[in-house]
Amino acid sequence: MTNKPTFEQAMKRLDEIVNQLEKNELSLDQTLAVFEEGLHLANDCEKQLKEFELKIHELCDKEENEA
Repeated sequence: MTNKPTFEQAMKRLDEIVNQLEKNELSLDQTLAVFEEGLHLANDCEKQLKEFELKIHELCDKEENEA
């Protein structure tokens, strides 16, 4: 089982992937593999952002109820 990257690590890797794809120097197989990796990372980042947003809402609601 591999450890999932942090949000920051995933975003950095996504930036690297975009740069690789923009250079258009990879073979078709490599391009597909890198693109697939990017999709997984993007999905993970989106999921993490939704979790962060939910946590922020929960904290704000808790703070409002305590005030």
